[in-house]
Amino acid sequence: MNLYTLLAARSEKGRPVRVGLIGAGKFGSMVLSQAQRISGYHMVAVADLNVAKARESMQRVGWPAERYQAASAGDAVKSGATFVTDDVAALLACDEIECVIEATGHPIAGARHAMAAIEARKHVIMVNVEADVMVGPILAERARQKGVIYSMAYGDQPALICELVDWARATGFEVTAAGKGMNFEPRYRYSTPDTVWGFFGWSEEEVAKGDFNPKMYNSFTDGTKAAIEMAAVANGTGLDCPDDGLAFPPAGLHDLAKVFRPASVGGRMARSGLVDIAASQEPDGREVYNNIRYGVFVTFKAHNEYSRACFKQYGLLTDPSGWYASMWRPFHIIGLETSISVLSAVLRNEPTGASKEFRGDAVATAKKDMKPGEMLDGEGGFAVWANAIPASRSLSLEALPIGLAHNVKLKRAIKKDQIVSFADVELVNDRDVVKLRREMETRFRPTVG
Repeated sequence: MNLYTLLAARSEKGRPVRVGLIGAGKFGSMVLSQAQRISGYHMVAVADLNVAKARESMQRVGWPAERYQAASAGDAVKSGATFVTDDVAALLACDEIECVIEATGHPIAGARHAMAAIEARKHVIMVNVEADVMVGPILAERARQKGVIYSMAYGDQPALICELVDWARATGFEVTAAGKGMNFEPRYRYSTPDTVWGFFGWSEEEVAKGDFNPKMYNSFTDGTKAAIEMAAVANGTGLDCPDDGLAFPPAGLHDLAKVFRPASVGGRMARSGLVDIAASQEPDGREVYNNIRYGVFVTFKAHNEYSRACFKQYGLLTDPSGWYASMWRPFHIIGLETSISVLSAVLRNEPTGASKEFRGDAVATAKKDMKPGEMLDGEGGFAVWANAIPASRSLSLEALPIGLAHNVKLKRAIKKDQIVSFADVELVNDRDVVKLRREMETRFRPTVG
């Protein structure tokens, strides 16, 4: 990698990389923590609906108050300080900002922000995987048409998985599976914001002392976040989601190659070329030895006896046959690493992972029996969880993406574990994003499952 050298060369010419951030929550705070430390990297503006909270975030991660007192984006460009605002349009109107980081986590808002940033000819780093899995391929296409980059966020797991898949393919190996580690048990599937803290082992007193969002934590617990991220990886790599959704097979580091190989040779994958999750817990709750809860992995196959022998000679962790091996990254530190995406887009004109096709989808699935008139409350809520399935199956079912399942009313009854369809709900808001989604489904209609 050569990004820091390229940045230094630009900085010496008095041309810092100028950035705007939308969303100053946990991820945004991590971005801000590092932004102040990178010479030649100027955070011109931060936009958040709650300006006071954004300022608190900047203070918490160590920004001196005088560094975020700019009166406007233009003032920030001149002074080198940062403008904090609740007006995304003011951020996007600043011509000097080259790259926008979308970190709101709200799929509808994220899609709109990305469209507006692309229209303003700014690179987009889409932290918002919820929006990306819903409409990412068409956003990437529009970015290409405008001559800008639309990218996954380095440090978040989808981009890191895409990097590992790219590494394996660029070195000549067949990718049999890719995914990430995660804390999951089957009983978590029906967790709600009311029950989620028990799965973390936290008391009500501990929760009350922290700034915890129960729906966000529940999205990770019930498997929704995993579905969103793995479907995004499928769209970025051309790998497929399993036909019936993620299986979450338990697997520790030494078993990755054994588990994530095709069932025809003794593995747990229906076939080669799938995404899935290495669960860090057994179904009965026992912790998997040497698990990769915070990591990502790719499993690949040697193409001949010579490569197979090299796997052994160089200490790769393989399956019993020696033909399959895994490479992994043990940790990811999300927003602390996202500057890599910004610099790659601005200095190299390259994304760190991007949705190329509509291959996988994260679809709303009922947590319980529901009647007409009941409301869906989206990701991490009481009503639905997301299942990662092939896009071809999603289209055949007219499945409702999880990103459109917030604050919508059911028109007819649905059963527990039933995939919700567009026909099951009344969509009265967000018509612009629904239209974009429908356009993506038409333009990127998959030809294979």
